[in-house]
Amino acid sequence: MTRAREQQICCEDTPYDHCISRVVRKAFLCGFDPTSQQNFEHRRQWIIDRLALLAEVFCVDICAYAIMSNHYHLVLYIDKERVDSLTNLEVIERWRKIYTGPEVIQRFIDGKEMSPELNTLVMDTVEKWRGRLEDISWFMRCLNEHLARKANVEDNCKGRFWEGRFKSQALLDEQALLTCMTYVELNPIRANMARTPEKSEFTSIKQRIEDNNKASQQDKKAAKTSAIKLRVFVEKGHLMANRIPYNYEEYLTLVD
Repeated sequence: MTRAREQQICCEDTPYDHCISRVVRKAFLCGFDPTSQQNFEHRRQWIIDRLALLAEVFCVDICAYAIMSNHYHLVLYIDKERVDSLTNLEVIERWRKIYTGPEVIQRFIDGKEMSPELNTLVMDTVEKWRGRLEDISWFMRCLNEHLARKANVEDNCKGRFWEGRFKSQALLDEQALLTCMTYVELNPIRANMARTPEKSEFTSIKQRIEDNNKASQQDKKAAKTSAIKLRVFVEKGHLMANRIPYNYEEYLTLVD
């Protein structure tokens, strides 16, 4: 029996989730469509840019991603501790990067005098937004709606772009997390889109390798900053908090 999304995702018990979205019918999300003879390769950058923005807005970390021709994979982490630590103004600042919100919010930011009823409205709105900042459903909604609108404008059409709601699977332990992350990383190789992780475009493993190479070369001026801020791995001498519970070098070996 199908369960409601809020029953499938519980950030207290399973903060890590694997999410997948697939386009409807035989439409192409990215890449070259042999049926229509159109090239949609540029749409991959749409996803990267939107993910980069949403990673700044939401208290949801991106652990792994792979952008394929007609679907994409994400491994996400809900940072409950971070969202609880945000001040009301920080919540407002984050959410208004993607949505304006009611006019009363601007009055609150400007420090204008308001009635108790309006103050209550502001506090209720902020708490509603705070809840959304840790909500994967809202994260995916803000990603997929944006992409669908842009694609429909480009295709000069209306109607559904995605085949349905995104699919999600909770990752219950460290083994499940690592298995899922490597599965996502290796998707382009299984699909014969690349021969090695280093050559698999628009994947988190390629981004991590490039970021690590840039850091080791200490050439920050010449290096192009990666668009998406990824959740980092545990390193020697660091605590486990706010990190993927695995060593980066060992993870590369696992992927290989």
